[in-house]
Amino acid sequence: MSAILTRDEMKAITDRVLALSHAESCRVSVNSGLQANTRFAANQFSTGGESVNASVSVRSTFGRRSASSSTNLLTDAGLQRVVQSSEALARLAPEDAEAMPELEPQTYREVPAFFDTTANLDAAGRAEATMAVLGPSRRENLQAAGFLAQNAGSLAVANNRGLFGYHRSTAFVYTTTVRTADGTGSGWAGTSHNDWGQAHPSELAATALRKARDSRNPVAIEPGRYTVVLEPTAVANLVQLLAGAMSARQAAEGRSFFSKRGGGNRIGEPVVDQRVTLFSDPWDPDLLAAPFGGDGQPNERVTWVENGVLRNLNYDRFWAQRQNVRPTGGGFGGFGGGGGGLKMVGGEASLDDLIRSTDRGVLVTRFWYIRGLDPRTVLYTGLTRDGTFLIENGRVTRPVKNFRFNESPVTMLSNLEMLGRPMRVSASESGDIGGAVVVPAIKTRDFNFQSVSDAV
Repeated sequence: MSAILTRDEMKAITDRVLALSHAESCRVSVNSGLQANTRFAANQFSTGGESVNASVSVRSTFGRRSASSSTNLLTDAGLQRVVQSSEALARLAPEDAEAMPELEPQTYREVPAFFDTTANLDAAGRAEATMAVLGPSRRENLQAAGFLAQNAGSLAVANNRGLFGYHRSTAFVYTTTVRTADGTGSGWAGTSHNDWGQAHPSELAATALRKARDSRNPVAIEPGRYTVVLEPTAVANLVQLLAGAMSARQAAEGRSFFSKRGGGNRIGEPVVDQRVTLFSDPWDPDLLAAPFGGDGQPNERVTWVENGVLRNLNYDRFWAQRQNVRPTGGGFGGFGGGGGGLKMVGGEASLDDLIRSTDRGVLVTRFWYIRGLDPRTVLYTGLTRDGTFLIENGRVTRPVKNFRFNESPVTMLSNLEMLGRPMRVSASESGDIGGAVVVPAIKTRDFNFQSVSDAV
């Protein structure tokens, strides 16, 4: 049996589990594959490793009582124990008033999300990519740190009503931070994709080194509302939070920006600038997400915002049934799970074009330590980080100290002035692979920087 289980191998495992089940309903999820990473800090390799695993999760249901149990012991005895454990726990679980029945068999369209370039990346290849930034950092007396992680695997879901789905995929994330020796300058660059051929480590290294050099000895400027040019990573940091706020249930219950005064939701109403279109699509070549969610619900292309107008909200199966509409699947999701990624349509302007069009503003590389303040306005706070610069008369003139911001992605997208070209980014604050997010750089006005931060 290989590290990445085939469709037939997955089907054999799920059939074995379902044959052992005595529950009224039983769902089996199987994950297999390789996870590997290389981490570096202080201009040297620090940790690295690879793990190969296969795990089985069994969800047993009696009436409205359900529970799950997992194992990576795929022997007959191991599978029998995990089934028995899930059934025993299910009998003790409280009833779930919103429990949904298992799905009937579904049809899934295959997503070509598996790339040999990623699956075959080995320790030597990761080391070579790491040296793309370590080598020049050492030569220039800079300090580099970063993380490179890859996944290559398959997943399956099945139940005792005849449903079976199989998907295999690869993904990676590569991020690096470079600091100056005096500790005053910091630059960052990163990317994530299914295909390692899209990584371009030397280009990432050059960007991080340049930002580190250019951001030395920043000056403090007054906080306030500024025109900002946000690089794609900074845009994604906030736009994905807007997607996460698109719960149809929260809107209907009056707990959301998308709640309509007097009841209902704002579907069909303008909510942001008319140039904004946001959608999820597992088959988009820039996204390539899973075709189904954890319960087997198919993921489809969903347009959330079209030309500034709210077109859809996220309906889970329970709320969709209650509202007599179709469920939308898993939202924009992440690697190996549900959802169809998230993509924002852009324009044709380059980042330099956005900068040249700005008389006075702030260029932001990315945001950090982002935390929610008010779900009714999708208001968040956080910090700029790793390269924040003043723009004057269409030129980047000097580095500035970082800011704390209080801003909503709704306001950010309502005050748009220019859009750049979309690109896939690494937008996970944790540095993990995260969900597939594709956004453009943008220029927007009146962005609220609340205070200055001394953090580099």
